[in-house]
Amino acid sequence: MGKVRPILVKRLARELLGRYPDKFTLDFEENKRLVAELTDIKSKRLRNRVAGYITRLVKIQLQSEGEESEEEVSGEELS
Repeated sequence: MGKVRPILVKRLARELLGRYPDKFTLDFEENKRLVAELTDIKSKRLRNRVAGYITRLVKIQLQSEGEESEEEVSGEELS
């Protein structure tokens, strides 16, 4: 089971990731700094939650890209 996150956190994270897809990385501390720079979020807790969710989304994206490249390689071997 995963963690329950408020819709606000998810919406902000997806919006930031959509606008700046190449800026965010797997490093939470770097993402936290970027969220602080790119938004006017005053709450430390909200900023950290958004940065954590962005980190999670980046990790999921990288895993799905890795699976796609593995499928391409295995598809070529079968042909």
